[in-house]
Amino acid sequence: MNASLDRSLGLIPNLDQFLGSDLPVTSPVDGSVLATLRIDTAAEIDAKIAKSQEAFHAWREVPGPIRGELVRRYGEKLRSVKEELARLVTLECGKILEEGRGEVQEMIDICDFAVGLSRQLYGLTIASERPNHIMQENWLPLGPVGIISAFNFPVAVWAWNSALGLVCGDSCLWKPSEKTPLTALACQALLEDVIKDFPQAPAGLSQVIIGALDAGKQLVDDPRVPLISATGSTRMGKDVGQRVAARFGRSLLELGGNNAMIITPSADLGIAIPSILFGAVGTAGQRCTSTRRVIVHRSLFDQVYNTLATAYGQIWESKIGSPLESTTLVGPLIDEAAFDLMQAAIERIRPVAAEVLGGERVDRPGVYVRPALVKLSADSRLIDNETFAPLTYVIPYDTLEEALAIHNAVPQGLSSAIMTTDVREAEYFKRHSDCGIANVNIGTSGAEIGGAFGGEKETGGGRESGSDSWKAYMRRQTSTTYFGYQRPALAQGIRFDID
Repeated sequence: MNASLDRSLGLIPNLDQFLGSDLPVTSPVDGSVLATLRIDTAAEIDAKIAKSQEAFHAWREVPGPIRGELVRRYGEKLRSVKEELARLVTLECGKILEEGRGEVQEMIDICDFAVGLSRQLYGLTIASERPNHIMQENWLPLGPVGIISAFNFPVAVWAWNSALGLVCGDSCLWKPSEKTPLTALACQALLEDVIKDFPQAPAGLSQVIIGALDAGKQLVDDPRVPLISATGSTRMGKDVGQRVAARFGRSLLELGGNNAMIITPSADLGIAIPSILFGAVGTAGQRCTSTRRVIVHRSLFDQVYNTLATAYGQIWESKIGSPLESTTLVGPLIDEAAFDLMQAAIERIRPVAAEVLGGERVDRPGVYVRPALVKLSADSRLIDNETFAPLTYVIPYDTLEEALAIHNAVPQGLSSAIMTTDVREAEYFKRHSDCGIANVNIGTSGAEIGGAFGGEKETGGGRESGSDSWKAYMRRQTSTTYFGYQRPALAQGIRFDID
């Protein structure tokens, strides 16, 4: 691990500037301390926000395609260091190396998307009811964007926001999770390396704020930051949303998920079972899109549950271990608190469960656990809360209407899936799932950047990444121009004559 650490921390050539005694950064891989950092003071955060505002005023004057060129060069820089950055992601947040590579690839993909977008920030031409008038809808840069990211995707979520924000003409302020600040410093150093050869980019265009709750609150409360994009728990999102709304700012919230997959009688189990496994135990169950609930038609219930139980046994036997090893499928939980929450959820459901498999601690440095599978005879409100761990419930149903009722009963509305070979079932599901993501014959996790990512209800309603998510980073302006020679007519046919 030391060699990997040395190579990965080489992505932060100015690391000495951030070292201190405030914030130990611990690797979930084995519990070792990677570095100890100094957190930003309130005065330093205030200065960074002021600098970001100044940078915005300069950056918004740069044409969109030139802004896109900066992001294109950053994407090329990421391609050149993909392996090193992926290893740092793995060392700091614990996801397996293959998933770390996938996360960096997401960064590259969103850069590519944003480059094309930089030439497509389209408004509208609107037909006017008055002669010699033209109406337009224009999209203009918004201002400094505050980005608060979570530990489980320590770099991709920032890239979703910053790549779009930068091409839209905004500056960026990033407050990463205090559990994963090193990956943020690495991404910032890589961007600064690109910016030094890009004269149109002003100083302070992108900055990182190192700190915990107080730092986040200061960023959220500052009226100079018109948009706060926050990823994390529902509890955190409620606080952020209320604080931003109190100052009439905008918030883009990506919060918890309690995602379900419905298995119908016509499902191809050769497709369904691998999709359940990746969704349930990938990233050690620490994705907002992880599969938390599997809702299975009663005719297939025992077969699906027993097949999953066998697969879980194989994972317990040989697939749990260091995320740096190529044979590992399940790495560590982020910390002891995550393990405690998982155990509390298991004990809460145990009295009504038909069977509980797994959930035990694995004896090795770090917080490793056997993924847990819970067999239920009926739905239960005890599973309404998201547990950020590899804990999955299997629930029977009799009709598709009942399955959707079970599916929609939880407070969250992020990702959903159905396994079916019946097009009527698929279309019914897409129309009645209350989630922002509704997949057919693929799992709940693993979204592509081309589509808008986000969900409804307690998931927060935000949309990031593809489609028209860019509109969150700009302000809409309606403009009417009169180009005639006579007195212009008023709208709605109003007459206002003074002679």
